[in-house]
Amino acid sequence: MITKERATIAILWVFASLVFAMLYGPAILVMVFSFFDHHGSLIDPSTFTVSHYAGLLSDDAILSALSNTVEVAVVSVVIATVLAVGIAYYMRLGKRRGRGYVEFVIFLPFVLPAIITGISLLTVFRQLGVDRSLFTVAVGHIVIVVGIIYRMVMVRLDALENSQLEASADLGATHFQTFRLVVVPQLISAMVTGALLAFTISFDETLVTFFLVGDEPTLPLRLWAMMRVGFSPEINALVTVVLLGTMLLAASGALMMRKSIAGKGAL
Repeated sequence: MITKERATIAILWVFASLVFAMLYGPAILVMVFSFFDHHGSLIDPSTFTVSHYAGLLSDDAILSALSNTVEVAVVSVVIATVLAVGIAYYMRLGKRRGRGYVEFVIFLPFVLPAIITGISLLTVFRQLGVDRSLFTVAVGHIVIVVGIIYRMVMVRLDALENSQLEASADLGATHFQTFRLVVVPQLISAMVTGALLAFTISFDETLVTFFLVGDEPTLPLRLWAMMRVGFSPEINALVTVVLLGTMLLAASGALMMRKSIAGKGAL
């Protein structure tokens, strides 16, 4: 029996290793290729260099696309956080009717296929006479990520005891004072976690952006367009930087989420 268990565990380890190799192997290759010169489609292993990372600073098109992406992500996350916190607190404070309907509306764009969300938003903007731009892209990203932040905040609010709100009211605090001094300090971890996850999703969003972007492309669309002619070593360096940054944000969000859940369990 012990032999069979060891054999089963070994098979599972082999299978897991193959899965991880398929998932992360291409990303690792991109990181490795960013340190060597290319000769056509071949890598010259004798040309180890970090000059490709320095070359990114002189590529105005890539830097502009990166700037657009960060700008859209930051604006989208900030506005989505404000909306999510406001709606969640309003629903939690008075146990408002229609919470299920509101949550259905908030979560639906995130659940729907991105192509449906993108086409729907494009149709709305055309009917309103709004030209495609970074503004329309930001609106599309807000629609997508607001559900993530709302869910994180609502979970934390549901763990908030009514006695704290009642005590604040008994001491003469207004709703705004209660929100600012009692609720917000307990929502910070959930807000930061949701914002980090939302930023990662907004930064990588491609399909919805494709339908809503104008003459100022974001980084994912710029990279997609460059696939027709192939990637230069500088692009490999850029992908490496973005990949490491995204992994850092995702890890930070996961740690914040873990602390939030641990704090909830301690209540």
